[in-house]
Order: sequence, then C-alpha cells, then structure tokens
Amino acid sequence: MMSSEDCEVLMVSHGVKPTANRIVVVKALSESDRPMSLSELEYKILSIDKSGVFRALTLFREHQLVHVIEDGGDGVRYELCHSHLGHDEDDDQHVHFYCEQCHRTFCLPATPVPGVGLPEGYRMTSINYMVKGVCPHCGEAK
Repeated sequence: MMSSEDCEVLMVSHGVKPTANRIVVVKALSESDRPMSLSELEYKILSIDKSGVFRALTLFREHQLVHVIEDGGDGVRYELCHSHLGHDEDDDQHVHFYCEQCHRTFCLPATPVPGVGLPEGYRMTSINYMVKGVCPHCGEAK
C-alpha cells in the first residue's frame, strides 16, 4: 500500500494534480493485488460517488497513470502504472492472465510483454497482452 505522499508523487510524475478524491482512488488501486473493475472500486470507495471515481479514472487514463486492461470477462480493469519514464512513456508494461474459471485477472509483473514487430508506417502507442487459461488456485481445485 502506498502512503498519501507516495500517491501524490506518482500523480505529479504523470502530470496529474493531486486532490483528496484522486488520492483515495490511487490508494485503493495500490492496495489491490490485481487490476480492479470500476464496480469493484466503487464498492471499495464508499466516500466518493460513482461519477467521481469514473472521472478520476478517465483523467488517470489520459495521463497514463493507469493501465486499462480488457480482460475478456466483465469489461475493463484498471491498475496503477508505476512507470519511471514520466507520463509520455511507459516502462511498466507486463503480461496479464485471465482465469477462465474464476474470472479474475492477475498481473504478472515479472513477465514482460514480448516485442512486437509492426510493419513500416505503424506506430504503437500502447499494448495489452492477455493470456487466458486456468490460474494455480483453480487448477488445484480439480
């Protein structure tokens, strides 16, 4: 879990002005061990209404403070970007794993996203690398 000061430093490094509500959203994301959906964040943060959480996430997305992961399950999930390159570049890209049995999405931070060679003229702005299968917990349950 990040302190309020750590949250502020991360936000400023991404060009986001820290406010009380934004700090609460960043802290909630930092406390999670996996990417969170909007509804999970709303449930966790009862002190901010749904539109306030959504506005913060939209701003965070615009400033690359969060990664937006489409997991093929119930929509998109959000996780903090701990990039050290500022808000225009990202050195925090990693593989995600979606369990088809428990429908949870996991970060695999030690597994980098493989390089992708694009044809001439194409310029990548982001990448979302999702592996689908069965997580260790669900695999043991069989």
